[in-house]
Amino acid sequence: MRNAYISYSYWFMALLSSSSRMASGAGMVDDFDQATPSVIYETGSMSESTEPQWWLNSGGQLTRTGKMLSSVQGQLANSDSFRNLYANSNPVDTDNGYRPQNLLRLVTRVKFKNFNQQVFFNIQNINASDSPNRNQSNGVFFFNRYQDGKTLYYVGIRVDGTVVIKKKFAGEYTTLKSAVVYPGVYQHEIQANLLPTHRWIGIRSEVVNLDNNSVLIAMYLNDSQLGTGWTKVLEVIDSGSNGEAILNEGFAGIRSDFMDVNFDAYMAVENPE
Repeated sequence: MRNAYISYSYWFMALLSSSSRMASGAGMVDDFDQATPSVIYETGSMSESTEPQWWLNSGGQLTRTGKMLSSVQGQLANSDSFRNLYANSNPVDTDNGYRPQNLLRLVTRVKFKNFNQQVFFNIQNINASDSPNRNQSNGVFFFNRYQDGKTLYYVGIRVDGTVVIKKKFAGEYTTLKSAVVYPGVYQHEIQANLLPTHRWIGIRSEVVNLDNNSVLIAMYLNDSQLGTGWTKVLEVIDSGSNGEAILNEGFAGIRSDFMDVNFDAYMAVENPE
């Protein structure tokens, strides 16, 4: 899989090393490779996280396997502390606590403003939960300019094959733009996912302030089914639709819904001014 993104990795690393004008901490790279597997545990607040770069806000735990980052795969053990926690706090969305990965929310501890971020993901399984929140709008998404859980931009791809750029402002969602990339008919029970599984797909977002206090947001995919390299699939300008444009720096990160999924080659880099 690494051949799919190696040239882009070089571009990111060159940008990190060559831009003397970047603010400290404005570049973040994590390929999740390490000799000894380790676990990122969910914590109640960012300040409680023992990870220097990440805060696992929801999802129980993530495992660095030595080659990638993996959500919980399958079910937790009945005695697992996160199983018991979610069984009490949100049994509906997590199948009585056995699948906290249904609500995976991973947030950076670094803030970004005008920046690119990317990751490769590999869906292993769609979890056919009985939750009313399992629907066609689930998928894999980036957080952009995350102020808090109520104000941020989402960029990502839904299980019904639709790519989307959304704004959440003061708790209210607005779809800024969407397009179908993987066609088909989503059906909640018998065709609950139109995205490719068991293969690596790259997702990349770009967020930039414009001179008129609006924000340009673009999305790219890297999938051999769509062509070679990165393909721009969406671009939109937020001029203040349904709430002000989000102009300030914020955290980045990854969200996935109702799936077992692996990640690799995460990068977020502030554009030099």
